[in-house]
Amino acid sequence: ELSSLKGKNVVVSFYPKDETSGCTVEAQNFRDKFEDLKKADITVIGVSMQDAASHKAFIEKEKLPFDLAIDDGSIAKAFGVPVGYKGAQLHARWTFLINKDGKVKKIWRDVQPKDHAVEVLQAAQSV
Repeated sequence: ELSSLKGKNVVVSFYPKDETSGCTVEAQNFRDKFEDLKKADITVIGVSMQDAASHKAFIEKEKLPFDLAIDDGSIAKAFGVPVGYKGAQLHARWTFLINKDGKVKKIWRDVQPKDHAVEVLQAAQSV
């Protein structure tokens, strides 16, 4: 639960599907910048609608140092993220930066996966 992360900056990154090209690029980007994000006290959580086995395989294949949450659509609904991306039961690619007080400080809609972690890091440092 997000409430357990109060006192930390949190990035909630909704993405369409494990192991697809754009999602892999975005996940690798967060992985490659993970130490910088960690130093900035940022917790990263990826969210999609795939099951635990899919998430586990994606984490292992890409060596992801952050958690992936399974969404039945209720998390996306709570954040207002569209489901039905490209006509399928997939999330739109949106990212939320939540500050240490639990308030949403920035929302990225239609995220461009390449270098997105750098954008997030810069925004978190200016919060």
